[in-house]
Amino acid sequence: MPTTIHERRRPTRKRHLPSVRLVGGEAQRSRRRRAEARPGLFALDAAAAAAACLVTGLAHGRWIVPLVVSAVWMICLGVQQAYGRGCRTGTEERRRVVRAAGMVVAGVGVIWWFTSSDQAARDGLATVVVATALTIAFRHVRRRGHPSVQRILVVGPAKSSAELISKIRRSNGCGFLVVGACLTDPAYAGEVTARGVPVLGGTGDAAHAVHQSGPDVVVVMPCPELDAGRLRALSWQLQGENVELMLAPVLGDVAAGRIGVQMVAGMPLLRLRAPNLSRPARIPKTIADRLLAVLALLVLSPLMLCIAVVVRLDSPGPVLFRQRRLGYGGRAFTVLKFRSMYQGSEKRKAELAHLNQNHEGLLFKIANDPRVTRSGSVLRRYSLDELPQLFHVAAGKMSLVGPRPLSAQASAYTEEMKRRLLVKPGLTGLWQVSGRSDLSWQESLHYDLSYVENWSPSLDLKILLRTVSVVVRGTGAY
Repeated sequence: MPTTIHERRRPTRKRHLPSVRLVGGEAQRSRRRRAEARPGLFALDAAAAAAACLVTGLAHGRWIVPLVVSAVWMICLGVQQAYGRGCRTGTEERRRVVRAAGMVVAGVGVIWWFTSSDQAARDGLATVVVATALTIAFRHVRRRGHPSVQRILVVGPAKSSAELISKIRRSNGCGFLVVGACLTDPAYAGEVTARGVPVLGGTGDAAHAVHQSGPDVVVVMPCPELDAGRLRALSWQLQGENVELMLAPVLGDVAAGRIGVQMVAGMPLLRLRAPNLSRPARIPKTIADRLLAVLALLVLSPLMLCIAVVVRLDSPGPVLFRQRRLGYGGRAFTVLKFRSMYQGSEKRKAELAHLNQNHEGLLFKIANDPRVTRSGSVLRRYSLDELPQLFHVAAGKMSLVGPRPLSAQASAYTEEMKRRLLVKPGLTGLWQVSGRSDLSWQESLHYDLSYVENWSPSLDLKILLRTVSVVVRGTGAY
């Protein structure tokens, strides 16, 4: 029998815990917050259903079908667990609402099939459409006014736990807050506490840590110390606390669309689909890149002309900076940028090497670089120096979104780095919208490889939208 929560709260256990300030009874307060949130959400959905019924009834002058569909709508939201613990993120919330709408539409279709009443079908479908739109809208407004934060307790090795904490913070929390960690190697607790997260003991203290910190979810990082038996016992303990258990995969940064679950001999196995790197799949991307690049060049040509004049007047030298870099398939090409440094700056790399903040990679980045001109600092801050690369996108050598093109020294590329060359380099990318120059070389490479492995049109669109915000703020630009 696994040890219960109350059995672990004996005094002798406390000597194993670090000297951190714990909040007693946080688990009870966390459960109370979750319980209080559900009635408000239910009332909001009921208001959306009532409004949908009212709109459809007034529009068509018939009330029976809208009333029935509105009641069924609320039932289907419950069936799809739209009030469940896992419905925390906006994406998951919308997914469950849409699935509920699908259930109602299917029901309307079945009724129409047996009754052949076009009038009832139209009333039912209209009510579903309005109810879905209002429910999503009401929930979105509520989430913006009262953001839902899912509290996390991390269990696993110090290094992987610290990496997860850093990723969550770089994503602006993404709806999660790490409230503590239980480590398999407490001797390395400094890696976690350095990120402002208290270490609440070892893996054996997880149940006690849940009682003290009140998480919504316990995330277990992969490690040999937590075998199937211990994970099963932990899941039983969490069930009593109404806390979810999540298991992080050994291979991280894999898009959900590439993962499937298949039962083999009664055991669930994760099926990992290969990255979508085929040329036919990228034809729409190529066409869109070229059309948008041409359109951008037409719109931005006056601005680019003004920048060229400013660069030329600010310091002696050419307007454009040219450098050979590697592109798709390892083929070298000449990258164009507006010159943001004084002429001859490349020759000063040796004397400034001690200031380089990326010694371990191919990047040469210095905050407050003395080689940057007055106009260059502004161009770099808002990425205006990259605008001439739109010509490369229009010519098909680059893409709007992809890994940044790096040095043309192919001999310096490791096997891991060569995977960046499986796609066209981009004007912006996952690396750029995740920290830009504030990231280390390993972090930058990690984001580039994640993009290559998980590319999709929706990912490109998200990166482009995030680029606007990053450029306006000038985050990590130097």
